[in-house]
Amino acid sequence: MKHYLQLLAARIPAGRYRHCLGVADTAADLAVKHGADAEQARLAGLLHDYARDLPPAELLDLAEQAGCITCDLERRLPVLLHGPVGALLLKRDLRITDPAILQAVARHTVAAPAMTALDKIIYLADMIEPGRQFAGVRAIRQVAAADLEAALLKAMEASIIYVLDKGQPLHPATVEARNYILLARGGF
Repeated sequence: MKHYLQLLAARIPAGRYRHCLGVADTAADLAVKHGADAEQARLAGLLHDYARDLPPAELLDLAEQAGCITCDLERRLPVLLHGPVGALLLKRDLRITDPAILQAVARHTVAAPAMTALDKIIYLADMIEPGRQFAGVRAIRQVAAADLEAALLKAMEASIIYVLDKGQPLHPATVEARNYILLARGGF
């Protein structure tokens, strides 16, 4: 883990590094509470923003080369690609081969239907780590301790509201992920 901490500290700005440490700790805590692998969650949480500070043109180029662009919105807002591109770089550059970690990193930004427990934990930890301060974050943190999916729904809804308030389009995967959970829970 120390090796990854050093690599990350050299790669990203100090504020993002603190965020990644918070996500790693939050992810490990959530994993313990919800029966997932805490070390796997810690590593995925630590490295989830590995590609976040790449220039948009580089994110787009890497995503196009890898064939991981899923919709036109990603071409218009390449920052949405930092999860999938990050997973590619973790595999290529850091030789991380655990498919669960790579998938959780790839899905942490816009989510996906049929997310695994680790996917959910990383998405949620990214939103509720201690450095995050937004209306409703405390309530999401409280729910996360008891019900991972209910907290995930609240987090997705907060994200959707944020994007709508900015007048931006919603990523279809986020809408599909939310609908998938609602249908699975029978909660509407």
